[in-house]
Amino acid sequence: MHRRRFLQIAAASSISLGPNLARAATPIKAIAFDGFVIFDPKSIAVLAESLFPNKGAELINAWRLRQFEYSWLRNSIGRYADFWTVTSEALVFAARLAKLDLSKEKREQLMNGFLDMKAYPDVQPAIQALSAAGIRLGFLSNLTEAMMEANIKSAGLEGRFELLLSTDRVQAYKPDPRAYQMGIDAFRLPKQEILFAAFGGWDAAGAKSFGYETYWANRSNLPVEELGVEPDAIGGGAAELAKFAIR
Repeated sequence: MHRRRFLQIAAASSISLGPNLARAATPIKAIAFDGFVIFDPKSIAVLAESLFPNKGAELINAWRLRQFEYSWLRNSIGRYADFWTVTSEALVFAARLAKLDLSKEKREQLMNGFLDMKAYPDVQPAIQALSAAGIRLGFLSNLTEAMMEANIKSAGLEGRFELLLSTDRVQAYKPDPRAYQMGIDAFRLPKQEILFAAFGGWDAAGAKSFGYETYWANRSNLPVEELGVEPDAIGGGAAELAKFAIR
C-alpha cells in the first residue's frame, strides 16, 4: 500500500505509524493477540477496591507489576510455573506489601476475576470485521489455556478464535523468542503475514524484535518503551487494529 494511503488511514483512525511503513504493505493473513487486547481487567480492580476500600488501587498496581516481574524472573532463572500460579503468588506478595489481610476467600475471589473478564466494547465489531475480511485469529498469550477459555466464554466470543496459544506450551513467557515462535508454527505462515497485537509496550517491543509486524493497542496512552524498537502502529484499541490490518 502506498505510503500516502497509510498516512491517510492513520489520520482517520488515530493510528500512529512506526518507521517501517514498507513492511506494512504485506497483506495480513493472521493476527496473534495478547489476551489483554481483548479482555478488560478493570472488573478485577473494581473488585479489589470493594474488598479493600481505599487500598484497592495500591493492591492492583503492586499485583500487576509483580505478576509480570515474576514471569520474567522465572524465565531468567529457569523455574517455570504457569501464569495462574504466577498470578496467585504475585497476589500474595502484593497483599503483604500493601499490609492487607488477604483471607483465603478474598484471594479466591480476586483470582477468579481472571476467569470472568469481559471484552472491551470495541472488540466484537473489530473481530467481526477481521473475520469477514478472511483474517485468521488466535491468541498468543501468557494466560493459561484454561484462563483463555474461561474468559472467551465470559466475553461471549466462543468460536471466534482459531488458536489458543499459551506460553505453557513452550514453558517460556513472552518476550522469549520461543513464545513468539508459536504463532509461526501454529498458523503455518511466514512471520511477515502475521500481525501481533500487543497490550503492553514491552510485549510490542518483544514481538517487533522477534520480527512480527506489530500493532500496540495502547489503551492507557503510555509512552513507547525505551528499548530501541517501536511497533509498526499504535492505536487506542481493537477498532484501530482492524482498520490497520484490513488491507
